[in-house]
Amino acid sequence: MSIETIKAALRSVPDFPKEGINFIDITPVLQDFAAFSEVVELLAERFSDSSIDYVAGIESRGFMFAAPLALRLGCGFVPIRKAGKLPYKTVSESYDLEYGSATIEMHEDAVSAGANVLLVDDLLATGGTVSAAVRLLEKLHAKIAGIEFVIELDFLKGREKLSAYPVNSLIVLK
Repeated sequence: MSIETIKAALRSVPDFPKEGINFIDITPVLQDFAAFSEVVELLAERFSDSSIDYVAGIESRGFMFAAPLALRLGCGFVPIRKAGKLPYKTVSESYDLEYGSATIEMHEDAVSAGANVLLVDDLLATGGTVSAAVRLLEKLHAKIAGIEFVIELDFLKGREKLSAYPVNSLIVLK
């Protein structure tokens, strides 16, 4: 299976979640065992020889790739969730979206100081959500080993907000 095959499995949904947004739907990739497995393997490839302590996934679609990636890399999984969804004491960070604003949270004991964390999300758009996730991890003094995306919308320039970190996207849409 190739990147082009995975790319072909993506579905475009116009005007979701609001008019003018062209939503890239990854559920067809998740439904296809070979495509899903290949995405996880491709994400793991760059870090298989690294000492990753945790893979942090951003709610909700980032979880779908981060959890199996953590298993593949033999490390822990850390959920970064929307505000009010975690049961224990949290640290939080607010940010702007392309269509509003939001707050994400992580348990205050999710990572130890100095831990090597690989941050994963399904899609890089404007970079607001992932930048907030980086700030959360850095509040707990984690080291960002890398930031991985399945898809990047290059025309939204989100990568520019992440220039201090190693960023990789499997599929870049221009």
